[in-house]
Amino acid sequence: MLPLQVGVNAKLADSVASPLLSALLSFCVGTLALLTYVIITGVPLANAANAKNASPVAWVGGLLGAFYVAMSIILLPKLGVAMTVSLIIAGQMLMSVVMDHFGLLGVPVREISLARICGIVLVFVGVLLIKRY
Repeated sequence: MLPLQVGVNAKLADSVASPLLSALLSFCVGTLALLTYVIITGVPLANAANAKNASPVAWVGGLLGAFYVAMSIILLPKLGVAMTVSLIIAGQMLMSVVMDHFGLLGVPVREISLARICGIVLVFVGVLLIKRY
């Protein structure tokens, strides 16, 4: 789904002549889709009031999502789909291992190992191969 999302968002950016407007419109469509699903499945909307009790860091997810979508739209025409997606995956793998190792955001600690380091190296080798060829 990731390459499709990056591609269709870039196509929308071509139509509206702005990667940031494309990202905004993408989030609007996603918001409407989620709202429709929540209503159809009967998720209690009143529970949203409990969000006021969430820690400030819990609100960063929307900002990270907006940054991700906007940057993927901006980078796709410059790098191509394969390079854009491979860099996204490499970054996600690296951050995942760091989060696991240090237990960031309360995730269970899973210490770094030689196998995990090798996995990350292989992902970055894949990025280099995609860049080269």
